[in-house]
Amino acid sequence: MARAKKTVKVTSPSGGVFQKVYAIVATIPAGTVVTYGQIARHIGGGLTGRTVGFAMRAAPTERQLPCHRVVNRKGELSPGYVFGSPPVQRKRLMDEGVTFLEDGRIDLSRSQWNISTAKGISRSRKKGNG
Repeated sequence: MARAKKTVKVTSPSGGVFQKVYAIVATIPAGTVVTYGQIARHIGGGLTGRTVGFAMRAAPTERQLPCHRVVNRKGELSPGYVFGSPPVQRKRLMDEGVTFLEDGRIDLSRSQWNISTAKGISRSRKKGNG
């Protein structure tokens, strides 16, 4: 029997899920990074890292969010079209003290931020039991 696909409602950049993503990104401390998946899991409700990526791509520039601190689960830098080139993102992160491995990826064991320690960012709770 085929499983029904789970769908996640993606809201416009002006409300809902995107605003939750931006609230978390705004609190990422300098010298640390978070992954798209971390943000998605923290928000909950079936949100995926891909949807967080959509939100990041639509981030309003006037909010001056530290988008360079959001990376993929492997600690790889964003493609060139995001910040101009990976070296631009790398320099910004290095200037903040983020540690890199010899292969060019971010050392997530040293630089990954634990979202659950953030003040004022509560984790979404699942509706239903518990």
